[in-house]
Amino acid sequence: MDIEAKLEQVKERFEEVTAAMSDPSVYDDPDRYTELTKEHSDLKELVELYDKWKETKNQIAGNKELIEEGDDEEITEMAELELEELKPQLEELEEAIKFKLIPKDPDDSKNVIVELRAGTGGDEAAIFVGDLFDMYRRYADKKGWKLNILGLSESTKGGYKELNFELEGEEVYGKMKYESGVHRVQRVPETETQGRVHTSAATVAVLPEAEEVDIDVNMSDIRVDTFRASGAGGQHVNKTDSAVRLTHEPSGVVVECQQERSQHQNKDKAMKMLRSKLYEKEEEKLRKEREEERNSQISTGDRSAKIRTYNFPQSRLTDHRINLTLYNLEDIMKGEIEEVIEALRVQDNLDKLNAVMEEG
Repeated sequence: MDIEAKLEQVKERFEEVTAAMSDPSVYDDPDRYTELTKEHSDLKELVELYDKWKETKNQIAGNKELIEEGDDEEITEMAELELEELKPQLEELEEAIKFKLIPKDPDDSKNVIVELRAGTGGDEAAIFVGDLFDMYRRYADKKGWKLNILGLSESTKGGYKELNFELEGEEVYGKMKYESGVHRVQRVPETETQGRVHTSAATVAVLPEAEEVDIDVNMSDIRVDTFRASGAGGQHVNKTDSAVRLTHEPSGVVVECQQERSQHQNKDKAMKMLRSKLYEKEEEKLRKEREEERNSQISTGDRSAKIRTYNFPQSRLTDHRINLTLYNLEDIMKGEIEEVIEALRVQDNLDKLNAVMEEG
């Protein structure tokens, strides 16, 4: 389906919504009115761009006609000058329209919970988890996001077997969602005496933070266990049952939190993690249904997919989903990952736009 036919559909729907909003009976149903108002607002800008595009296209056609006729030299010259101005305007409008056609991900504005876990590679994998956390921490600082650690399990040789944290700020999931998957590192470990390069891995899961309105959790389905915290937190924490483990019995999802000094605070954080995990399970079901219809190049949900390699000897980062290779690994590990995320976002938007055109 071509873009103009798609836009005609959009305009037709806009006129239907406008007509529905003018019906006095719609005010008797506040939810329906709110729904129509939002849709009207979403479509209005796109319809205005389309009208301007059609007008510019007609002006171009008119000027071309005048140039072809060539009856008056002065008029022909003016038409040629105007044509040169109109062509880039038409291109700009087309780009703006394409961007507006891309469906918005309602989760993009949400905060996130990030789970980092050491994979294959033993101690070196745990150290890499620490490196990834440092990279994300620095990136969050640059974006002005707030970072809260929810739970961690330290490794004896440094780094972490597991580390969970929350990021709060503007459009966090919209940026971080592309980080989910297996991250592979290739480097010479400090313990390696013969200088051989080892390959290790860590998994990253980025969950959009679910609010109570996003998912209904029945408290009678949750088993609450308390236990003594270990590690960070001081002796006071170790002497009381302040750590909390929640088990959602219908799904088998288990979360725990022991970072805070009080049981109440740990329970609140654990509930936040649980809601997000259950929300992600529902979203994963929907993703799989969509993928059966159409395979997307960019994966934002499959944790088992190897998405990226960090090669330290060559200072090289490769994102396998879009065949992107950069040779500034030192800067990337310092939080300079915007270039990678932006490249993934652009490709994702292109995939979505192509899907919109195919669906018609």
